[in-house]
Amino acid sequence: MIKPIWRWLAGLFVAGCLALPAAAGDFPQIELSAGFYRIEAEVAFNQPMRMQGLMQRQSMATNHGMLFVFPQRARHCMWMKNTLLPLSVAFLDDEGRVLNIEDMEPQTESNHCAAQPARFALEMNRGWFAGRGISPGARIAGVERSPRPQ
Repeated sequence: MIKPIWRWLAGLFVAGCLALPAAAGDFPQIELSAGFYRIEAEVAFNQPMRMQGLMQRQSMATNHGMLFVFPQRARHCMWMKNTLLPLSVAFLDDEGRVLNIEDMEPQTESNHCAAQPARFALEMNRGWFAGRGISPGARIAGVERSPRPQ
């Protein structure tokens, strides 16, 4: 029989693990597209995942990224503290239309914000959007299949 203190400690440990941000590879994945470009995106749909983002990643494959799903439309901002990769972020409306794209420097605390209320943000390797001619007004298809935000 487990003594009450051990049961309490085990419960505390499990609760603590559930509150930790997800590690690389622990995010669900979704396929998105921008025109005929295919994107494999990890999805950050809850607060711990959104807080972790791409922090501490050493590299990211060319057509891979991270989709941030927010519970409400707002002028969300991103920053790069503890993020080692240079990234570009596209802020998207409810239908996946690109509102604006910002280039972000690694390991900085500068804010990069949506120009208008956004529901999603898609981070890709820096220059990915520009290199494919994707600009404001373009649509990222597939965001409607993302997990519901928490």
